[in-house]
Amino acid sequence: MTEQPMTEQNPPGRVLRDLSHGGTVEPTEIRNRVSRELVDVSTPFDYLFETIRDDPAAHLPADDPAAMVAALDTLGRLMVESQPPAEDPFQSGDGNSTIPAVYTYLGQFIDHDITANTDRQNDIGHVTDADLHPVPPADVIKGIRNLRVPALDLDSVYGDGPTFPDGPQTEAGSLYDGITLKLGRVALEPKPDTAQISGVRIPLQADLERDVPRGVGRKPSEANIGDARNDENLIVSQLHVAFLRFHNKTVDWVRRHEPQHTDDKAVFERARQLVRWHYQWIVINDYLATIALPGVVDQVLGEGNKLYDKRAGEVYMPLEFSVASFRFGHTMVRGAYDFNRNFGRQGHVRPSAPFGLIFLFTGKGGFSGQADTLPFNWVIEWDRFVEKDPRFPDHFSRKIDTRLAFALGEMANEIPNPAPGPDITAILKQLAVRNLRRGYQLSIPTGQAVAKVLDLVELTPEELTQGNSDELNTHLATSGFLDRTPLWYYVLKEAEVQANGNSLGELGSRIVVETLVGQVRHDPGSFLAQSPSWVPENGVLLPDGRPVLTIKDFLRFAGVLPTRP
Repeated sequence: MTEQPMTEQNPPGRVLRDLSHGGTVEPTEIRNRVSRELVDVSTPFDYLFETIRDDPAAHLPADDPAAMVAALDTLGRLMVESQPPAEDPFQSGDGNSTIPAVYTYLGQFIDHDITANTDRQNDIGHVTDADLHPVPPADVIKGIRNLRVPALDLDSVYGDGPTFPDGPQTEAGSLYDGITLKLGRVALEPKPDTAQISGVRIPLQADLERDVPRGVGRKPSEANIGDARNDENLIVSQLHVAFLRFHNKTVDWVRRHEPQHTDDKAVFERARQLVRWHYQWIVINDYLATIALPGVVDQVLGEGNKLYDKRAGEVYMPLEFSVASFRFGHTMVRGAYDFNRNFGRQGHVRPSAPFGLIFLFTGKGGFSGQADTLPFNWVIEWDRFVEKDPRFPDHFSRKIDTRLAFALGEMANEIPNPAPGPDITAILKQLAVRNLRRGYQLSIPTGQAVAKVLDLVELTPEELTQGNSDELNTHLATSGFLDRTPLWYYVLKEAEVQANGNSLGELGSRIVVETLVGQVRHDPGSFLAQSPSWVPENGVLLPDGRPVLTIKDFLRFAGVLPTRP
């Protein structure tokens, strides 16, 4: 049975052109720079665990905020590993997981698709505030709004859709070429005597469109993209490119295989529906099945959501998810990547792609002011991110645990220009410090409090200190964090203790799976809402007739997964 195309239109103004991680933009500037329509369609944040929301015993102590912030800062710094040896930038000791590296950045892409605003200056404040303190939960709910719709609907890709001749001008119109999404070109075409990606039987048309129409107030080097955060690094930006290409190939597929969609508008809506449904299927049945404990996804799909439901008739974004649990992906980030045959593991002959370098050719990179397209030798080779080849353990993500790669403690790309004072700079460059501060400021409950609500056995002090340095364990004990553990840290330690870092633990799995499946369920345009029996076999198919079941299949259909000779 062929599903009918969606007829509802996206809410207007869903393009986020000016947001970046850790920004220190004043609230009035955000409202001025983000369209009025976007503010109008913003959605609520709320707390998943209402019964402990206002219980002081369920939170970190608030009687001495300055001391608690100092303790959190120290914890964040102690979570960052030392710099790996220069002779082996891939070294991760026993820190490699069994999760291919692509899932780290698929998680980042998902986050950008459903959440925006918790990390930015807003009516609540910023993580760099000198008097940072816990904000009463009721004030948090009133003070921040989600600038994304919490649904896996790819508004980060589609915005409010293309402009049709019989319809209004859309804010996202510049993203489109008719009903297909624009793609840019690769600069500096390879010459025979240069290192190049050879044997890749796909067009190397892999950069975001950067030739922005005049009059939209953008720099030539900034990507014309539905969410500026997806131009943060070369991995997530080229994953975004894969979504652009997947949509364009789906448009072609609909025209060939579903001729009942006769006009451009019908073809676009059907293609967008198929892309969204494949994406939702992959998030639930591939991504969540990979990063959660076995059985949790099937349980939530089979028995229904027990934690997450609409709140006051609205779909909302749980703060325990967005500010704590879903930030587990930060520990999966590698300090260096085997990016392609030009920048990767080649017997140490060729340079690797260290984490800082993958920011170079993006909207925040230093190179972007000199060229507006991607050099050919920085086209990603996705097989190095999706294959489960035990010969290359550094093709996998780092473990989900309480240790972060050294690069995440030196994030110079998060420092604005002109640079703030040294105290603020020290906070912004430390990802773990920012996460812990924000959790405290937004009154996120402790791991122990959440475990009690879920009727789970709490991690013991012995488990919370397992495998840690003596310095970290001393700090955990003297700060009181063994009794009241920040939820983000608790989720990471639980994964380390219960799953050896190869998936989330019980608490983390429940929050993440419940939230994402619940939000798909409550999206009226999703496959779970419109056609629960839909399976990828009823969607687009690979050239050999196989369905698109995984992110690897998705990249192959998009035409960006290299086929080696």
